[in-house]
Amino acid sequence: MASNEASKKVDLARTPQRGSATPTPPRATPPVRPAQKRVGPAEFLAQVRDEGRKVTWPSRKETVVTTVMVFIMVVVASIFFTVVDQALRYLVTLILGVGA
Repeated sequence: MASNEASKKVDLARTPQRGSATPTPPRATPPVRPAQKRVGPAEFLAQVRDEGRKVTWPSRKETVVTTVMVFIMVVVASIFFTVVDQALRYLVTLILGVGA
């Protein structure tokens, strides 16, 4: 198998040169964060308790309504996907003639 030197030279002339004439500037280093203060277990639990007090907890009524809505949406979604699945099964059976 003979190599074609002329086509190699043409290919080399077409390809862009690797690297650039001007070097890219170095990336800026991110600012150094100060080391976080270590806390003991008692102080950690106190902080957790303080954060828990800031949370707005839902009432019993809101929780019940939300739970009922989730169950309703699960039923609606399952009915929808069952109908779509049966329709696709019917179409595939009709097109391919499988199971007839």
